[in-house]
Amino acid sequence: MPWDLLGLIDRGVDDKVMPPVERMLAERACERIIVDFIHRLDLGEPSSVAELFTPDGVWHWPFGDRRIEGREALGAYFASRPEDRLSRRLMTNILVTVESEATARAVSYLTTYRVDGYSGGMIEPRLPANVGHYEDIFRKIDGVWFLASRTVFLPFGGGTERLPVADASSA
Repeated sequence: MPWDLLGLIDRGVDDKVMPPVERMLAERACERIIVDFIHRLDLGEPSSVAELFTPDGVWHWPFGDRRIEGREALGAYFASRPEDRLSRRLMTNILVTVESEATARAVSYLTTYRVDGYSGGMIEPRLPANVGHYEDIFRKIDGVWFLASRTVFLPFGGGTERLPVADASSA
């Protein structure tokens, strides 16, 4: 198996198309988007997730046939998240494959802990609401990487629990 200059396994991109260091930087930029997406949902402003997508970006969940297209629609979709939702997502096994200087793909695993009706403090641990993976397509536009498409696959999942009023503010 060929190795690049940094001792990383060559992932199939010809070094004549993209030198190893540039490939590594592209992979890191895409990984950063994956993590930034989750931070914005869990800790920031959910509607700002739309900024990570290309103008014609798509979020797709085949189960339930949800497909949201375009930044404005994505912003509205993610802004519709309940104000009292508490969520934490764990992202693992992130594998980015750079296909060219302007395109990449990734697969990453997610585990989501989520409840509605949260009003502060610490609550008892719950089982994950969802476990699955994302399949992403990235495009580089004017030197900046964006999500062009994100598809979520949830082989393990359920509804979002609503905390009873007494549990919602437990400390």
